[in-house]
Amino acid sequence: MPGYHNVPDIKKKAGVANFRPLGKRGVGKPGKGEQTTKGGIYLPDTAKEKPQEGEVVAVGPGRVSDDGNRIPMELAKGDRVIYSKFAGTEYKDGDDELLILRESDILAKIS
Repeated sequence: MPGYHNVPDIKKKAGVANFRPLGKRGVGKPGKGEQTTKGGIYLPDTAKEKPQEGEVVAVGPGRVSDDGNRIPMELAKGDRVIYSKFAGTEYKDGDDELLILRESDILAKIS
């Protein structure tokens, strides 16, 4: 599609799921979070705190300015990022959990 930068299709082994984020959105794969406490106690998924770190798996083309020019996103596939705690829309595809985020919900890149 013309105008899309850095927008890969995400292909899955058991079927095909294509993600093309629109505008100033990105798709991220949240980190796993802590599996155990410092004392060694196992934490089930229901007791874990929601992760705020993940990896970008796709980005949209960016926003359009008032004068009609496209402003590309500052993110790229593979970037590790920190995002707002309750940001984004969760999407589950099989075993994969993805998070669709606005660029403004992403707080920092981790280098």
